[in-house]
Order: sequence, then C-alpha cells, then structure tokens
Amino acid sequence: MSDRKRQRYTNGFKAEAVRLLVEGERSAAAVARDLGVRADLLRKWKQEHLAAGLVHDAPRELTEAERVRQLERELAVVRQERDFLKKATAFFARDSS
Repeated sequence: MSDRKRQRYTNGFKAEAVRLLVEGERSAAAVARDLGVRADLLRKWKQEHLAAGLVHDAPRELTEAERVRQLERELAVVRQERDFLKKATAFFARDSS
C-alpha cells in the first residue's frame, strides 16, 4: 500500500478550475495539466457545478475560419450523400425496367 495522502481541493480552487474550463478555449486535459489535477476529476467538478447551477455551459463562438471549415466538411458529406443517392437511383431504375 502507498503512504500517499489523498489530495483535497478547496471549493474555491474547484470553482476557479471549472471557470477556466468553461470560459476558456482550451480542452479539459490542457487545463487539468496546467493545474496539476487529473482531467477526469476536472470534468467531474464541471458536471457537479453544472448540476448545481453554479456555471452555465455556453457554447463558445466559432471564429470565421472555424465556421468555414465546419461548413466545408458538412458540404462534403452532403455531396457524398447526393452522389450515392444518384448512383442508387440509377441502379434501381435499371433493375425495374
């Protein structure tokens, strides 16, 4: 067995950690690494604060470049679906003739 004591964190530390996670643009892993805590523990604190109504998980605004990349990905998926449906329609139209 290890003689290591369990680390205790104050409510203020937890609240500040959750605030950094929610308001920042960094991942839970990056914030946790900077604070010296485990990422799963930070996510647990966030869920507890959300459940208690202490913080609100507002989605962050995308930059214009991020929004363009997102829309380009969506467009590529829609084009693939459209091309597949064209081929399927042609295939089934041949069979029914």
